[in-house]
Amino acid sequence: MTHDSRKFLQPEAISRISRLEIRARHIVEGILSGMHRSPYFGQSVEFVQHREYVAGDEVRNIDWKVWSKTDKYYVKLYEEDTNLRTTIVLDVSESMEFGRGPLNKLDYASTVAAALSLLLLKQQDSVGMITFDEAVRGRAPQRSKQSHLLQLLDTLGKQSASQKTDFYSILTQVAEEQTRKGMIILISDLLADREGLLRGLSMLRARGHDVLVFQILDDEELDFGFTGTTKFEGLEETGELICDPRSLRDGYLNAMETYLEELRRFCARNLVDFQTIRTSDHLDAALLHYMNRRIGMKMPARG
Repeated sequence: MTHDSRKFLQPEAISRISRLEIRARHIVEGILSGMHRSPYFGQSVEFVQHREYVAGDEVRNIDWKVWSKTDKYYVKLYEEDTNLRTTIVLDVSESMEFGRGPLNKLDYASTVAAALSLLLLKQQDSVGMITFDEAVRGRAPQRSKQSHLLQLLDTLGKQSASQKTDFYSILTQVAEEQTRKGMIILISDLLADREGLLRGLSMLRARGHDVLVFQILDDEELDFGFTGTTKFEGLEETGELICDPRSLRDGYLNAMETYLEELRRFCARNLVDFQTIRTSDHLDAALLHYMNRRIGMKMPARG
């Protein structure tokens, strides 16, 4: 056993991973119990759904029972035909350590990543993971076996926030590594270089990836509810400031709303799914709303 692997068997590391798994499983149970019935959950591991026949499809996959009823050709899609290849890209930079609630942003974001991993593995999809700040700090390959969850949790459990964020170089690396079209899920507070972030997301979309962005923010970052003389300590080497926060509140909130609106508009134009989540939000409810919206987009239109 290597020195590195022994490090991750320390009691505090095991405890962190166990808490992540427990939270993730609780959240997923709530999501699945609240899901509308769909061909993406709760069906057999083989047959998934029908699709209208197009030239080049295997004749052996035509469902003749459907043809006898509709006089139209439909093929059966199986699990391997709809299997997603997903990469979860998690920001572990220093700004993610901020938080005044039970979970800071990094803990909350890690729980999001764990819950999504469990959901995707339950539907037989391949899931990989990259954690990053200004460089890649951890990774797990794409695999679809249920047992792969442990490696994904290991990748999450051994990370600690450090350094600055470099969205462009990381998303460029992800784009170069993921040569097959798939799903890229970015989880971050997005409080870093705006231009690099937007260029990186544009690159992923140009290469045909389905891109999802979860922005994780603390209530104080959205509401700026500080009172009295306060010392603000900037994360990621941004210095300190002592002031009366009331003098900053209006300007701060205007700047934050301008930035969020720019993100929303950019993502809408580029067909990037975007959602801001507060660390005070019940995560199962937030993800249930999001997953129902995703499934609604994927469900075939009924004629």
